[in-house]
Amino acid sequence: MAENISQRYELRLRAHPRILADIRRAVGARLRLWGREELISAAGMCVTELLSNVHKHAASPECVLTLVNLPYGIQAAVSDTESALPVVKEPDFLSESGRGMFLLSKTAHDWGTDLTPMGKTVWFTLRAEAVEP
Repeated sequence: MAENISQRYELRLRAHPRILADIRRAVGARLRLWGREELISAAGMCVTELLSNVHKHAASPECVLTLVNLPYGIQAAVSDTESALPVVKEPDFLSESGRGMFLLSKTAHDWGTDLTPMGKTVWFTLRAEAVEP
């Protein structure tokens, strides 16, 4: 393979429900480029949840989405200017909202939050089924 494809992708954006489909397509395109097709659906759902949380809970919609191709899968992160950390609640499946972080916690192989000087970063990793770390 002669191409040198960057193993890191960063996108600065303003979180809003209108752009979520476009962001899922961009995530899917990057994962296809990296040969991570099996992770596209889960990554799209998890990234959508993180961006929805920025839109709903952060004072500013400005954020940065980062994807990193790892030997065993991918890591995705959303950094925003809000220091309040997300909370995973047992979902009320009859409710219109409130299930996102629960679903992310059950979908991602690992996830967490890091406080930063500018706010916080919420990240998750997805492992490719064919590769053990």
